[in-house]
Order: sequence, then C-alpha cells, then structure tokens
Amino acid sequence: MTPPLPRNRNYRVLWSGMFLSELAGEIAYIAFPLLVLAHGGSAASVAGVAAVLAGARTLVSLPAGVLADRVDRKRVMVATQGVRTVAMLSVAVAVLLGDCPLWQILLVAVVEGAAAGVFVPAENAALPQVVPEDVLPRALARNAARPFAALLIGPALAGFTFGLHEVLPFALNTSVLAVSFVALAALHLPRRAAGLSAGEGTATAGPRAGGFGPLLRMRTVRATMAWIVGVNLAFHTLVVLVLVVSGEEHVAPGQMGLMMTCFGAGGLVGALIADRLHAAALSPGVLVIGSTWVFAAVAVAMAYASRGVPLGILLGVAATAMPVANTTVITCQLASVPDGLRGRLSGLVALGSELAATAGPVAAGVLSTGTRDGAVSMLGAAGLLAVVAVGATLSPALRRLALPRPSGAPQPARS
Repeated sequence: MTPPLPRNRNYRVLWSGMFLSELAGEIAYIAFPLLVLAHGGSAASVAGVAAVLAGARTLVSLPAGVLADRVDRKRVMVATQGVRTVAMLSVAVAVLLGDCPLWQILLVAVVEGAAAGVFVPAENAALPQVVPEDVLPRALARNAARPFAALLIGPALAGFTFGLHEVLPFALNTSVLAVSFVALAALHLPRRAAGLSAGEGTATAGPRAGGFGPLLRMRTVRATMAWIVGVNLAFHTLVVLVLVVSGEEHVAPGQMGLMMTCFGAGGLVGALIADRLHAAALSPGVLVIGSTWVFAAVAVAMAYASRGVPLGILLGVAATAMPVANTTVITCQLASVPDGLRGRLSGLVALGSELAATAGPVAAGVLSTGTRDGAVSMLGAAGLLAVVAVGATLSPALRRLALPRPSGAPQPARS
C-alpha cells in the first residue's frame, strides 16, 4: 500500500531531485549572462546564450518523451543530472583558471538545455509510479510550488554569489546538481504499467515505437494541449509587455524586482490553495475555465493599473490562478493516458509550452510596436486570453474534465 505523501519516501526523493534541477536551471540562466557581460560580451552574445538554452530544450522535447517511455526513467534522470554536473563543473574550473571562452559557454549551454529537457519528461512520467492516481492532484499541487520557489531563490543566489566571485555560482550549481544526482540514485520506481485508460482508445500491451498518434487521438489530450499553448502564449506575452511598459515608463529597477517577486509569491500561494480546491471536489472544468477568465480579467485591470508595485500585485493574482489550472490540467492528462505514453505526453506538453514561451515575446513586440501605447498593448494580451477563455468555455472536453478519485468517492458534477 502506498504511504501518504508526507511519508512517501520515493515522492520526497523525486520532488527534491526535481526542485534541485529547477534551482540549478534558474542559477545558470542568470549566471551565464553575468559571466558573458563581465568579460566584455555584447548584448547579442547574452541573447545567444539564452536562445541556446531555450532552443536545446525545445529541440529535445519530443525525443525526450519517447526516451522516457522506452528506457528506465530513473536511469534517464540520473544520467542527465550526471551530465549536467560534469558540464557545469567544466565551467567552474575554466573560470577558476581565468579563461572561459564564449564557445565553451555556448557548448555547456547546449548540454545544460538539452539534458534538462530530457530530464523533465522522465520525471513527470515517473510521478504516477510513486503516487496513486487519487493522490495525483495533491502531489501535483506540491510540485507546482517548485518552479516558483526556484524562481524566488535561484536568481538571487546567482547574483549574490557572482558578486562575491565569478566562480561561485557555477560551483554552487555543480554542487546542487551533484546532490540531485545522489538523491535520484536512491530513488526506487515500481514496475511500470501498460495499456490505455478506459474510455480513451482501445487497450494495448504498449504504444508503438515513437508514436504520438494515440495521444493526439484522445479528446482530453487535444483539448488540454490547445489550452496549454493558448494560455502560455498569452501569459508570456503579458509578462513581457509588463516589463516593456515598466521600462518605457521609467519604473525603478527595485520596483521591477518587487514585481517579479510578487509573481513568484503569487505562484507559491496558488500552489498551496490548489490542493484545497481539488479536495473541495470542485469540477475540474470549472477550475480550468474559471482560472482562464480570471487571467483575462486581471489582464484588463493591469492595462489601467498604476505602474510599479500595483501592477506587480495584479501579476501575482494572475500567478495565483496559474498553478490551480495547471495542476488540474496535468492531473486529468496523466489520468487519461496509460503509463506507456506518459513520457511522450510530457514531451508534447513541453514542446507546446516552449514554443508558446518563444512566441510570447514576439507577440509582445508586435503589440508594443503596433500600438505604441502600453495600456492598449496589454489590452491586446487580455484579448488573447479572452479568446482562449471563450474557446475553453465552448470546449465539451474541457467542461467534462474529471480528476481521479478514491474508490467509491463520488465524481464532481460535470457541466
């Protein structure tokens, strides 16, 4: 019998390993540009490093999903953390010796981005192996706190340690990844199940090699993927516009930092209340569709809010709704997909999220340049969110989402 989450050793190991992975990623995202700039690098060089990190993650998303379904997931996670540890150690040694050329930074950025991209589908797909389906909403709610906690801690650690000595953030990153490697090596994953969930296709002994077709034929997956791409595109557009407008209106850097702190704090609060909302047996469709309308309404309010901290508070409100919706969507996806396809599902979600995150800043640039008015451009982002909200409201598959429940527990009413 699987123990409750607080006593579930494997869940704690998996959570800790992924948190350390995300923390290392946040440290690297800040430390690399700081290192490039400290050695006379141009803005183009900084942008190139950031693009390589994101591009490598995007390119490996689908192959990583297939790998997570074909290979032992623990081995994938341990191997990728080992590779990342060695790659980051090479940068720390080079910096300590006084010579870390741009080509080495770019090469390590490729390794870091690709290895992190391979790690995530394996970790996501392994979660249902260590917790029962009826506990998934609670586990995912706790998992949703990780990236926001890493976002609050990682950049601050990177900046502080870099100010003390250039080598320190990379030494810290190496240590964090090494601890994650050791922790995941102690993980015990139960035997994996095979077959399709009831109601989504026909049962099979396992998915065909490399096939994403079974996933795309599932109504739940198609609807939730469309929602993920739409919300991520609009939300990233909005966040970039907030930064652009704040810069154009000469908001102090300290206030801009507080705005991002509000964003991270809002996400943590959302992760804490997500489990309570799931436990209240609210309809998953109501949670997802309602959260999307909250995003759109807050975006409208942001267009007319005072710049600085008030704008950051509204951004935090929007961030509070994000984990509620995300944990609901991911739980429903995992519950509707067999174990043999969960790696591919995670890879598909990662690809959609990365593409939306890449397109968001482009959309923000188009809105900002086309309107030349901060309020109007943010209303454009609100319009994108409203379109997604209308589509979600009209989607039968999203209205009928269902969370897994313990045996004998009543399902929430469906709209």
